[in-house]
Amino acid sequence: MVFSKVLGLSLVVCAGLSVAVPVAYGQEDNVRRGRKYKAPPVTSHIEVTVVKSTNHKPIPNAAVVFHTIVDGKDDGNLEVKTDPDGKAMIDVIPTGSDVRVQVIASGFATFGQDYKVDTATKEIEVAMIRPRAQVSAYTDSNGQPSQRKPGVQEPNRPPPPGVPPAGSTPPATPPVPTPTAPQTDPASVPGSTSPPSL
Repeated sequence: MVFSKVLGLSLVVCAGLSVAVPVAYGQEDNVRRGRKYKAPPVTSHIEVTVVKSTNHKPIPNAAVVFHTIVDGKDDGNLEVKTDPDGKAMIDVIPTGSDVRVQVIASGFATFGQDYKVDTATKEIEVAMIRPRAQVSAYTDSNGQPSQRKPGVQEPNRPPPPGVPPAGSTPPATPPVPTPTAPQTDPASVPGSTSPPSL
């Protein structure tokens, strides 16, 4: 009898716990778990206008690359192409950061400059110039600073053997006689008819 009372009491306690446990978990679901919400940083609207330096006409389809610099380190880059009015716009650069703007357009020298983004909107105008001579910090064989002419440069390669260098006149050579085919007697060729000889 005692055993049945103990068994009955334990069943009542277990049933009570099974009802109480879901209520406790249900109340705990109201508490937030996981990461805390962190608001994104305030961003600035940057508009870059790319024009020709000679006549200030817009340059369409130029690549404008934005390098965000955080604590002196490059934090990635974003590239935007200019529209037919020569404008490229971006809205994701955080306010208060530094940004390096690089502009690449076909037929023009590459432009690059650092800017401080400290206002809600920033307008930048870039006047592209034609390529100029490139000056290097290295020196050539004469001890002078190295320079390259503007435009596409082809490397100096020696001509292949037997080909005279460009700008030199080839030496005069006597004409080479052309070999002549040996003459055959038409009578000796089978199937040919030749006139009788006199």
